[in-house]
Amino acid sequence: MSSRSDRTRQRVIEAAIGLLTHGGRDAVTTRAVAEAAGLQPPAIYRLFGDKDGLLDAVAEHGFASFLATKHVDPDPQDPIEDLRAGWDLAIEFGLANPALYTLMYTEPARTGSAAFKAGMEILMGRMRRLAAGGWLRVDEELAAQIIHATARGAVLTWLSLPEDRRDPALFTTLRESMVAAVTHERPAVRDAGPAGAARALRATLPEQTALSEAEQRLLGEWLKRLAHGG
Repeated sequence: MSSRSDRTRQRVIEAAIGLLTHGGRDAVTTRAVAEAAGLQPPAIYRLFGDKDGLLDAVAEHGFASFLATKHVDPDPQDPIEDLRAGWDLAIEFGLANPALYTLMYTEPARTGSAAFKAGMEILMGRMRRLAAGGWLRVDEELAAQIIHATARGAVLTWLSLPEDRRDPALFTTLRESMVAAVTHERPAVRDAGPAGAARALRATLPEQTALSEAEQRLLGEWLKRLAHGG
């Protein structure tokens, strides 16, 4: 069971989110939050240090809430559709929580939260599965950055537009551009796992020019052993 302090802290965070949702960031003052939570203003400082500490806690709550919506399929039937679904989920969360989402993602320092890092680990896990299946067109880290940047940019751009200029095609166009940028139409590796990847790399090894002949021979030997499960 949570302690009384934890329950009070949660009540304050929920009060701050309510003010943020209905009045924007300027409505989140320590006095207004304290009143909404049924506390005296000094209690806010004891729990969070200052207003920035409170906003950091609100953002962390947002990241944790978003993390709770994520579904991890370790072996999706269609990896590309799984990627699309994950991207769409991020968009849905942003549109459902516009003020909270803006607070979460407009200050880079807040992306150091534990829940944000856990969410990025889920994304990196998806990238590793795509890479192992031969789907990725770019490096795993770059792919994750593109996916994150396009989703965040799409939501923040949508929220910045007047309602009469909002076109849902923004989301589908950006999503498909993201998919085309980070994945192949068909997997470059036919068989999942190290052996399949080794066979695919061996097939293209003669075409590369970055390695010397000696390096190519050594790498070729390693790939041959991996391709045969040795």
